[in-house]
Amino acid sequence: MWYTKYLNCKIGRQSSKWIDFNFYGHQISAHLVPREKNDIITNIVDKKNIPVRHFGIILKWEEWHNLSSKLIEIKLPFIVKPYIRFKGKIGEQATMFIKDPSNNILEFKSFKNDEFIFATNK
Repeated sequence: MWYTKYLNCKIGRQSSKWIDFNFYGHQISAHLVPREKNDIITNIVDKKNIPVRHFGIILKWEEWHNLSSKLIEIKLPFIVKPYIRFKGKIGEQATMFIKDPSNNILEFKSFKNDEFIFATNK
């Protein structure tokens, strides 16, 4: 728990394989990886292969939709195509994953209600 101990980050959602931290108002997802590989390692979330190593930003709902429309229009390849999670529930969110030229995986996310960005399921 280095992030909580040294950086005072609060814990958000978590499972046995990953944990989200409130990193000064931004989300960092830390995933357990069995060993270092050059391949993209994934965990199954919503029946999708979500890259373990990724960094993301939370956009406003309209900004996210504008960006996803633009990326679809220019035919940028997606690691995970844009979709809505938890539709109609607390924590409803839009998400998509792309890869930059250096093979960094980027997540772009938006919450229908920003009050639930770091809400837990408890």
